[in-house]
Amino acid sequence: MMKNKGFTLLEVLLVVAIIAALVGIVIFAINPGQQLADTRDAERGADANTILNAVYQYSIDNNGAIPEGIEETTGEICKEGMDPDDDDCDVSLDVLTDEERYLVMLPEDPANPADSDGIGYKIAKTEHGRIVVTAPNAENVTISVTR
Repeated sequence: MMKNKGFTLLEVLLVVAIIAALVGIVIFAINPGQQLADTRDAERGADANTILNAVYQYSIDNNGAIPEGIEETTGEICKEGMDPDDDDCDVSLDVLTDEERYLVMLPEDPANPADSDGIGYKIAKTEHGRIVVTAPNAENVTISVTR
């Protein structure tokens, strides 16, 4: 008498169910959505620092004067070439990118819509003259850099 070797349907289904459960646990533990949001927030923090450093370098080169348009009311920074008087943004920092002296280009928020007139970051001057750059679209943390 010959015996067939192989797996029964029940054994195969059991193994597939165990693998599916393990995959589900791993995906839940890794949480790719959270990881991507953290990555975008890290980029936002770096961008805010980049903008603030450029403003301060401009200030050093111009005897303490900061770029025009930075006021005590928080305003969204315009994309290059956009005019705060005509477009839906508040502060032009084109002076920072002129001849690529302080920045090659203004960084944009990773979630900023392409049709937006602003870069997704806001800037203000405190009553004591300090500059604050914020990232209002941050997903997991509040991003505000002051100097």
